[in-house]
Amino acid sequence: MDPGCEEGGAGVYTVPSEGGKATVRFGGSGVCLISAVPNQGFTVSTEQTEPQNLTVTFSASRHRSEITATTRPQSQAGVREVSW
Repeated sequence: MDPGCEEGGAGVYTVPSEGGKATVRFGGSGVCLISAVPNQGFTVSTEQTEPQNLTVTFSASRHRSEITATTRPQSQAGVREVSW
């Protein structure tokens, strides 16, 4: 685990979405993925371009759930659901 996730910060949170759930740890200087579990019919991918931002995407044939976790400006997570 990244050292920035082990100390301080807001702690561990599980974020549910239609496509699955992601568990993240908000640390003093970054956010780390603990687990990402897709629901039946969904696949999962993750992207982290910098320690402070993490995106977990659950994809199915006609739906996508995107969970974004960040420590900027404060520790928070959001979910965007898209169907087509």
